[in-house]
This record gives sequence, structure tokens and C-alpha cells, in this order.
Amino acid sequence: MKNDSPHSDWSPDSWRKAPQAHAVHYDDPAALAVAEKQLRDLPPLVTSWEIERLRNFLAEAQEGKRFVLQGGDCAETLADCRSSTITSKLKILLQMSLVMVHGLKKPVVRIGRFAGQYAKPRSNPIETRDVAGSKVSLPSYFGDLFNSADFTPEARRPDPNLMVRGYKHAALTLNFIRALVDGGFADLHHPEYWDLSFFHHASLSDQVRAEYRRMTENLADGLRFMEALGEKAVDDLTRVEFFTSHEGLSLEYESAQTRTVPRRDGHYNLATHMPWIGERTRALTGAHVEFFKGIRNPIGVKIGPKAAPADVVALCNHLNPTDIPGRLSLICRMGAPNVAAALPPIVKAVHEAGKRVLWMCDPMHGNQITTASGIKTRSFDAICSEIDQTCSVHAQLGTILGGVHFELTGEDVTECIGGGSGVTEADLSTNYASLCDPRLNYQQALEMAFLLSRRLSKRPDSQAAEKKTL
Repeated sequence: MKNDSPHSDWSPDSWRKAPQAHAVHYDDPAALAVAEKQLRDLPPLVTSWEIERLRNFLAEAQEGKRFVLQGGDCAETLADCRSSTITSKLKILLQMSLVMVHGLKKPVVRIGRFAGQYAKPRSNPIETRDVAGSKVSLPSYFGDLFNSADFTPEARRPDPNLMVRGYKHAALTLNFIRALVDGGFADLHHPEYWDLSFFHHASLSDQVRAEYRRMTENLADGLRFMEALGEKAVDDLTRVEFFTSHEGLSLEYESAQTRTVPRRDGHYNLATHMPWIGERTRALTGAHVEFFKGIRNPIGVKIGPKAAPADVVALCNHLNPTDIPGRLSLICRMGAPNVAAALPPIVKAVHEAGKRVLWMCDPMHGNQITTASGIKTRSFDAICSEIDQTCSVHAQLGTILGGVHFELTGEDVTECIGGGSGVTEADLSTNYASLCDPRLNYQQALEMAFLLSRRLSKRPDSQAAEKKTL
């Protein structure tokens, strides 16, 4: 990429002069400086070559030639840096992508919300609980990059050394993912072995159930036929390229890993391939936008239902003034009740301004509800509704929905209600493992892949029953 950035006064530390939303206060500046220096001296986690390759893929997704599947944990924990946990997350994303490749008949770009998703903004910086009959207030848990989940003063104290621990766990995670991807997953060749028990759920009509079975059988037969011929292309399906992403909440962490590289212009954030700005930190004059405008990575911005169309266009101008293909993704998180009113004006304004963006749908964050017993959850039906409405908006406006963004896990958790897995409100306490937001479990995520494949493929045999799909 040529040096075409107009931000000549930008540096990896220029964000420090701007107001920083959701900043976490460290009470030991000297320890923070030591941790930042350590991060600057450590090797990069990803390469500029990988970043540029992802940007090219995203540019093709903007044109409808590829589709992006982005997913993973709400907030990773250091304790979950285990081979079984990493394997299960990678497995479900790869399985979902194979279903979508088969249905959409186009390549799928796989981006994980891991190897760095250790930070999470919170609505309130202070959490208050009843402890031994007394009200106790402590700093909220902002993710393992900042503090720990245990409700004690020691655990909730922000510790800059956790950034270095987070980096090391991200490196371990990336190393293992690369080994798995290079080695291939044998079971991906046999979709009939996947957990497809949701096929039997009463919510699926006989027609849709039969179509899912045909998709599975066709995918399995095609892969086996290619194997029998010794076709290298089937090997390529399991030895896929895989990219990482996380919310760039901690600017101390992100800027410490930002540097120049030989034979390339500009600065790259080498902590991840695709960082994104959250809905709560996307203020045009804020520190996060100031930092993100100067890095060469492809970047995302979460857009909620209260975003003014003119402000979104201004963000596009600020973050991608020269309209570089693949540079900017707008990840819309409206909430099912808000899509019809909030999304069309935003899409129309950006489109009419001639801004080149990748439109993605995050159907998770706008659909969170709290049960009467105080448990946070999400409805599978609401998630499906947001996707369905978003597809319709883009179809009506002549724009392209190029990707989806999920919070999910490969484990059999009970955090979201609905779907063929049969999780009800009464089941939530069975295996609610998330420390922050609820995630789709293995069956719900795989079911979602079939729903997406069917909804987005626009095949004639899907049209008659489309209303029963999503």
C-alpha cells in the first residue's frame, strides 16, 4: 500500500492528547510504562503481509465476491488458553464456514474474535454487590487485559502487567491455531459426524429439515469424492487461512505493538489482523478514532441504532479518507426491533456519499435481554430476525451485506435461549460460563450457519419457505 494517508501529524502515541472514553485508570504510572516498554520490545503477533492479505480479501467481500464470518468469545480469559477450548472454537468456525461456502458458492473469510479479545467495555465503571450484608463497590471487571473477575479489591485493581500476560497468551493461542490450521481437521471432511441434533427440533418444517439434510449429504459426498480422486482442493478446505480480531479498547496495548516494517509505508498494529472500535468509543474526536485513523490494518467500527447517518459518513471520511478498498468495515448492531427504522438511513447515507465500506451484521449486541432472575441472555429468534431484516434492507437499497459477526463458542453452554438446541430460560443456569455476555453454543452456531446459507444463497428452492427460515 502506498503512503497515501493524509494524517501526516499522526503517531502511535498521538491518541494520548485526545479524550479517551472507557479509559481504565492505573494507579502506578511507572509500572504501566514498564509494561508498555516490554510490549514494544516483544516480537509482533501477526505480520504486515497477513494484514495486507486480509485487506485484499475484505475488498473482495465489499464487491460480493467473498463473505466474512467473524466470531468467537465475548471476552477471552487467560484461563481458557487451553488446547480443548481453542480447538472447539476453531472447529465450529470452520464447520460454519464450510456450510456457508457450500450454500453461498463463494469463498468465506474466517476471522476469529480471539488471540487478543481480553478487554471489554462496561456500562458502569463501578460494580456494587452485597457482601456479608454490606454494600461493597469495586471497579468493574473490564476483562483479563485489565483486571480479574473475582470480586475482591486485589483482583479488581487494574494491573498493567496483565497486558504482558495477555500478549503471551495471545501468542500461545495463535501458535496453536496456526498448527491446527496447517495440520487440518479430519472430521471436517465428514459433515455427517457433526452434531446435527437441531435437525429434529419442532421449529423446523419438514421442507426445511429435508433441505438441510440435502445440504449436509451433498457437502459430505462432494468432499469424499474429491478425496477419492486425490484432489488437492479438498486439502485446501481444511488448511484454510485464518485471521484474528479483537476490540482495540486498551490503547496502551495496541499502540505498544504498533510499528513500521521494512519495505512498507506507514504503521501496522501487529497485535492483530483486524482491530475494531466499539460503539461506545467511536467518538470522532476521541482517542480511539485518533489511533485507528493512522494504522494500516483493515479496521471495523461498531454502529448502533442511535448513530446519526451524518456522523457515520464523517467517520468514514476520517478513518478512510482516500477510500482504500478493504480498509473499513461497518459492523451494524441495531437490535431486531430497531433495524427497520435505524439501519436504512445509515446505509443510504454512506452509499450516497460514495463511501466504500464492508457492511457486516452483528445480530448479538442489540438483542441482549435480562430475565426476571437477573440473568443476561439473548434470543435465537431475535438474532435471526435481525439478520433477516438486515438482508432485506441491503437488498432493497442495492447494497451488499458482506459479513456477519457473532459471539459464539464451540462448547455446549446454555447462555442464549431458543434454536434447535432447545435451551429455555429455565436451562440458563445449567452451564452459563461467560463472564460477560451470552454466546451461541455449538448447536446454535451450526444451526445459524445453515440458516445463513439458506437465507443468503437466494436459491429458487429456498424462496418458498424463506419466511420459516429466519
